[in-house]
Amino acid sequence: MKPLAYTLLRHFADGAFHSGEALARSVGASRASVWNAVEEIEAAGLAVFRIRGRGYRLAAPLSMLNGGELATSLAKTTPFKIELMDEVDSTNTLLLARAREGAPHATVIAAEWQRAGRGRMQRRWHALPAGSLTFSVLWRLARGAASLAGLSLAVGVALIRTLGALGINGAGLKWPNDVLWQGRKLAGILIEMQGDALGPAAVVIGIGVNVRLSEAARDIIDQPVTDVEGIVERVVDRNQLLAMLLGELHAVLMTFEQKGFAVLRDEWQRNHVHQGRSVRLTLPDGQRANGVARGVAIDGALMVETARGVQPFHSGEVSVRATDASERV
Repeated sequence: MKPLAYTLLRHFADGAFHSGEALARSVGASRASVWNAVEEIEAAGLAVFRIRGRGYRLAAPLSMLNGGELATSLAKTTPFKIELMDEVDSTNTLLLARAREGAPHATVIAAEWQRAGRGRMQRRWHALPAGSLTFSVLWRLARGAASLAGLSLAVGVALIRTLGALGINGAGLKWPNDVLWQGRKLAGILIEMQGDALGPAAVVIGIGVNVRLSEAARDIIDQPVTDVEGIVERVVDRNQLLAMLLGELHAVLMTFEQKGFAVLRDEWQRNHVHQGRSVRLTLPDGQRANGVARGVAIDGALMVETARGVQPFHSGEVSVRATDASERV
């Protein structure tokens, strides 16, 4: 969408009616430009009611990201420097490019909408504008890539802590980088790295949380999904959620950097949705392995008890599914 559409979306976020004439005056545009911008908003998947004599309003209020609110929430607690963007192809892709250009440690890019958001195995991330919390964090480490084993699992711990603080009970972690609620995907993590095994490394941590999913998005996504607002049954302040997440993420990253994943492993396993369950793994070469999930090693490998004994499986392109009827995820 063009900038004017996002400007109008911020006006519409309160869920109230706004007349076309008042909007045109407020944004310094013609009534026709306002009409065209509303068309863009609708084309992006957001329903807009139009009533003669009253104007336009969204079907439901939205929470738009606000730099001032975030700066106030985070100034005294974390080192993060946040850049907000209306629209971007992928926050991870952009931040990786910024990292190559020397972007500072703890840079964060958050977007209202990703045109080409992606997850593990290059899966698309589907969402409405302002419907997800999608952001990436640049974290620079002196110890190099060899010290990153288990990082995506550590980030999952930060997500689980945040969701619990928000009042979402029963969320769980699916190895290596998904958060589920009642068997449905709620959030995902994508870790990408620059550097080598021994020298300094720059890690970009991408996080996506489903805040409000449309029925159209649910139909497109190739797995069961859920969203935060559907669980808590209220409009969620995405600024508050982002601030909470960054606070927990900072605590976890500091622990991880100093002590590795080992000290977070027990907490991760307590929230592991497949712990002690029968699972089927699809390996990069297409082969499959069956067994019982027995937790994770200190390097983040999934430990599975197979006919050959307990074996470690490293993330790569390994896919995991439950094989018992109680939780096929």
